[in-house]
Amino acid sequence: MLNDKLKNYLHLHFLVFIAGFTAILGELITIGSIPIVWFRMLIAAIIMLIYFKFKRINFVVDFKIIFKFFIAGTIIALHWITFFESIEQSNISIALAMFSTGAFFTSFIEPLFFKRRLIWYEILFGVIVVLGVWLITRTELKYLNGILLGISSAFFISLFSVINGQFVKKYSASVISFYEFIGGVLIISLFTIFFKDGFNVEFFNLSNSDWLYIVILGSICTAYAFIAVVHIMKYISPYTVVLSYNLEPIYGIILAIILFPIKEKMSLEFYIGAFLIFSVVILNGILKNSKSLKRRITS
Repeated sequence: MLNDKLKNYLHLHFLVFIAGFTAILGELITIGSIPIVWFRMLIAAIIMLIYFKFKRINFVVDFKIIFKFFIAGTIIALHWITFFESIEQSNISIALAMFSTGAFFTSFIEPLFFKRRLIWYEILFGVIVVLGVWLITRTELKYLNGILLGISSAFFISLFSVINGQFVKKYSASVISFYEFIGGVLIISLFTIFFKDGFNVEFFNLSNSDWLYIVILGSICTAYAFIAVVHIMKYISPYTVVLSYNLEPIYGIILAIILFPIKEKMSLEFYIGAFLIFSVVILNGILKNSKSLKRRITS
């Protein structure tokens, strides 16, 4: 029999695996990135609403706060749209490598929000990340659109993470996510109505395989993952959770190489650049959380 701590660690890495598998689903689903995200957020919101009702969780918050959650929902929707579009215009490896540059953006966004000075190693890590991106771009120029979209995706998730970090101090993470998903659905709906062809028959005319993959994406990879990670953080430190989620791109790229060996075959320089970026992400997480731990011990 596994003890509770080991069960939670295994559960955590299963969630990280699910996060990496999201990119695989992005490759398998044949519809555009905007409808993918619309369906994903709608399915996730419905499942979370059922979960709240079943668990009798109070999810009523002030309208002004809901509006702020909607703004964050728009940002996470933009992150997912640019991420899936990056996969469409390049491949999974490129999208996930660029996604990892989010730590670089966070290092510069955080000081703006919290009015603190840049830390010396953040600047150094930023230079290393730029070097990693340069190596990838230099040898994979045919994927330039995907690279730029992946970098945009990383920027949006960094901005979202910093904003969400403020919300979590006051509100339940599950409730925040629910309203963010609703906000994302609303903003994409308005965009589809006014700038696209609207919600015509074609929008909902998906193949059986697309429906299957989208339901998995919205339920397991989104609603379940968001709810489960909140539960896990009751037993495992945020440091361990954050550090483990830094493995998401690595899991995703390994899966991509196994499932799509021809499309995902990249140059040596790509893997060197990706290694530099991944190393920075992990080192940054270790340094940030060790400083936080020291502050808690000495306070």
